[in-house]
Amino acid sequence: MSQTDPKSFNSLAIEARDNVVFIVRLNRPSKRNALDVATVEELVRFFSHAQQEGVKAVVLAGEGDHFCAGLDLVEHWKEDRSPDQFMHVCLRWHEAFNKMEYGGAPVIAAQQGAVVGGGLELASAAHIRVIDQSTYFALPEGQRGIFTGGGATIRVSDMIGKSRMIDMILTGRVYQGQDAVDLGLAQFITEGSSFDMALELADKAAQNLPLTNYAICSAISHLNNMSGMDAAYAEAVVAGIVNTQPAARERLEAFANKTAARVRPNS
Repeated sequence: MSQTDPKSFNSLAIEARDNVVFIVRLNRPSKRNALDVATVEELVRFFSHAQQEGVKAVVLAGEGDHFCAGLDLVEHWKEDRSPDQFMHVCLRWHEAFNKMEYGGAPVIAAQQGAVVGGGLELASAAHIRVIDQSTYFALPEGQRGIFTGGGATIRVSDMIGKSRMIDMILTGRVYQGQDAVDLGLAQFITEGSSFDMALELADKAAQNLPLTNYAICSAISHLNNMSGMDAAYAEAVVAGIVNTQPAARERLEAFANKTAARVRPNS
């Protein structure tokens, strides 16, 4: 059985579209799509195999009125985990989010309602984030007596800066609307449906060659983790592979023959 077969998932509702764009929805609306252990394991499985199984792009969304309210605090409280047990829970979150960011398939997050705590950590692992007028962001861990464990100190601080991230945790500050976009929490805001815009972006990204998208959605993140000299060398190696791929010849020929679409400013 395919590891991305929609019928094999419970905590995720997955739809495979004809153009191999997959819609992946967190499917716990009664819990505002809070992340329990089972959901994280399904995220690990899907994103570990998505690109290799031909998924060309993913729209990540939440069922119901909210994207994701973060860690399932009720499950966490009931489990009464030891420090080492919760450390391993966090490591599985990192595994899931790393597979998203570095897996090679474009992930576009369509966000509405709460994008809170671990939900923001999840969203920050996507390559493009779209919000609507209902979306709000917060890191309430400070008020809950806990600390981030799913990568906020890495990805969220990279998006908005260390000082802003610390402020969000210390004060419980909430961002939404254009303020959230200006801060860097999302790239796009829409008056309509964030899902519709995310699907449009996913369809567009899926038209790229898979190897090119793999470089865009994996190599760039790796390069940003390197020193300048190492990144320059690695970028040249990646370009050497991607820019000479046989599948690109037809597209390059169309450009040379002036039959390819030219870059134009938006009207």
